Amino acid sequence: MNTKRDLRTKTIFLPCAVESMLNRSFTLVNFLFARTFALPERKIISRAKVFKKNSAVGKKIWVRLCGLLLVSVISLPLTAASDPTPYLEYPDVQQFIDSMVMEHGFNKTELEDLFGTAKQKQSILDAIARPAEKTKEWWEYRNIFIKNKRISQGKAFLKKHAVILNQAEQKFGVPKEIIVAILGVETRYGRYTGGYHVMDALTTLSFDYPRRQKFFRQQLVEFLLLAREENQDPRDLMGSYAGAMGYGQFMPSSYRAYAIDFDGDEKRDIWTNPADAVGSIANYLSRHGWKAGQPIVTRANTTGDRFEDIANKSLKPKYTIKELAELGVTSPNRYPDGTLTSLIKLKNKHALEYWIGFQNFYVISRYNHSRLYSMAVFQLSQLVKEP
Repeated sequence: MNTKRDLRTKTIFLPCAVESMLNRSFTLVNFLFARTFALPERKIISRAKVFKKNSAVGKKIWVRLCGLLLVSVISLPLTAASDPTPYLEYPDVQQFIDSMVMEHGFNKTELEDLFGTAKQKQSILDAIARPAEKTKEWWEYRNIFIKNKRISQGKAFLKKHAVILNQAEQKFGVPKEIIVAILGVETRYGRYTGGYHVMDALTTLSFDYPRRQKFFRQQLVEFLLLAREENQDPRDLMGSYAGAMGYGQFMPSSYRAYAIDFDGDEKRDIWTNPADAVGSIANYLSRHGWKAGQPIVTRANTTGDRFEDIANKSLKPKYTIKELAELGVTSPNRYPDGTLTSLIKLKNKHALEYWIGFQNFYVISRYNHSRLYSMAVFQLSQLVKEP
């Protein structure tokens, strides 16, 4: 990049190559000047005028200016070029629309209007690439959910909705504190149910996330069916970056299969109705094999290291209490020798800890397939139920 410097006027002339870019990005560059240089005179001017500054610091400012302008020159055309292709121009979106018309009786024009408004969200693709359950150690994950505010809010929810929670526990056998803890981990008891349009989330993941395309495309089918069944406009429904909805963050397939009307108003509304949310979570866990009155998880005592080969090998219980004992793993509590378990290893900041998981711990993991998630729910539940 060549510049002209007039030593008599102590000014710096802007090169021709930069002028047109500055004319296109006046506001952006002017803002960056103000933030970067804190100059008393921040006016962007054409090649015919000058950017005045004394010669002693002119060279230093010019070097920084050139770097700033280079970034701007590169980023502007890239921004324009990165505009995503409208979803209606995707061949597989057209095929999807046709299949919804043929298999489920949707109106093609209405679906085309719907997909015409769906937007690809890069933030969704970024978020799903780094879920906390896969990027954090236990001590980091625990610190997200086991906090005084979340505990106190859980106690308040437990007290406020005691009647409906007791009814759910009696009907489904799921402890009320487990239901409350799931609500606490998922949405802070309904306070944060997601800031994404579910239509945008599921469309983005169905057609721009090949790794789990099959799963999310089926969820998109379920979502459109759900919206029709519940007389909802799919454009209006909000949820997580993965398309989970409501107090309990049900995916569309789970909503259709497990959500229930638990207060008798003839609607199953887990978006805004805490009673339906409580009943639906209890129903979900019950249908996935919850065993009323049975243990969930207990701390393990370990001797030697023969057990390491089975630690975290399976979320599903597959080792008996007797087999664990033979490998040097015991529990402070007594359980029948034939009880099936899993061995859980968690990493704290300075040490490891081991737990023995039972069927009910596995059932919690059906809600989110992560031992970190299941443990967070369990530990929060124990703190919430304390007086």
